[in-house]
Parts: sequence; C-alpha cells; structure tokens
Amino acid sequence: MLALFTYAFALALALCLSPGPVFAESLRRGLRGGFRPALIVQFGSLVGDLAWALAASAGLGLIFSVPALRLPLEFAGAAFLLWLAWSSLRTANSFPSLGVVAPEERIGPFLSGALLSLTNPKNIPFWLAVGATMGGLGVSTPVSARGAVFLAGFMAACVACCFVAAGAIAWLHRHLTPRLFFGINVLTGLALAALAINSITMALASML
Repeated sequence: MLALFTYAFALALALCLSPGPVFAESLRRGLRGGFRPALIVQFGSLVGDLAWALAASAGLGLIFSVPALRLPLEFAGAAFLLWLAWSSLRTANSFPSLGVVAPEERIGPFLSGALLSLTNPKNIPFWLAVGATMGGLGVSTPVSARGAVFLAGFMAACVACCFVAAGAIAWLHRHLTPRLFFGINVLTGLALAALAINSITMALASML
C-alpha cells in the first residue's frame, strides 16, 4: 500500500508542478491580492483534480477517448483559456496600487480554479494514460482499499502543491513593481493563449 501511495503522490506532483493554466491563473490573481486569492484558485483546482482522479480510479477515464465526449470538453477549455488570456493582457497596465478592479473578478477565484482544472486540455491525455494503468495497480474502484490509498496519496500531494504555489506567488507579490507586474501579465496572457491555440489545433487534428 505504501508503494501505491508513493506512486499516487509522485503522479500528483508531476501533474501539479508542471506549468499550466491553473498556475497561470493563480499567478495572475496572486499578483493583485497576494497569498489568499492565489491559494483559493489552487483550492478550486482540487475540485477538478479529485474529479479526474475519481474517474480514473473508477475506470471511467477511458471514456474520454470517445471524440463525442472529449472534443466538447477540449473546446470549452480552450475558450475559457482564451478569455483568461484576454483578461490578463487587458489588465497588464492596471498595477494593483491603482485600485482598478480586474474584469476576471467577475468569476471568483475558486470557481475559476475549478473550471480550469476540470477543462484543462492536458488532463485528458494525462488521465487516459493513467487510467490505462489502473488495473495493473489493482485499483478498480475508488471505494476499495487500494482506490482509497491511491486517492489519499494523490490528493495529499495536490494540497501540498497548493500551499507551495500560493506561497511562491505571495513572495513575488511582496516584491512586485509596475514593470514586473506588466511583464508577468503579458507573458501569462500569451502563455494562456498559446495553450488555448494548441488545444484547438490538437482537437481539430483529431477530427480529421
């Protein structure tokens, strides 16, 4: 069981510590508000992390290999990424000390994190690969002993990564300057747009 817990923990670290839209959104929120909004985005992402982990441990991850189910999720995720990219670029000149309310605040940080993790384009191939190995690990259902251990290891690493990411962003927030704020927002916006375009390109290619 310890080996399974360690495997799940390492799996979550590989997923959470790789650059992606959840961290980009945490960074964008945290640049304005510091630790708390960045952590709330991270906590919101746990909704998607848990949902994907439950699906994989229940053997449901493979259903997203069906184009009719996968493609709408990919396009929805890409559309949300494009909206966040536009918001980031639009507010690049609105340094927090100016007191300007960012347009992305229309969606709360928790909901934003949850939507991003649920529709994250990289989650589909990641969990398709993991789901294919679940049987070999002896995990056939999340309510079994091995399924519970897998989920415990995975979510423990996810929660730890939430605090690490929010802490790093809070440190950056304390040393923020208008020029740095502008540069990070522009780079974040471009990165989100690139992720969206890549997701759309791959989705269109799979339809051909």
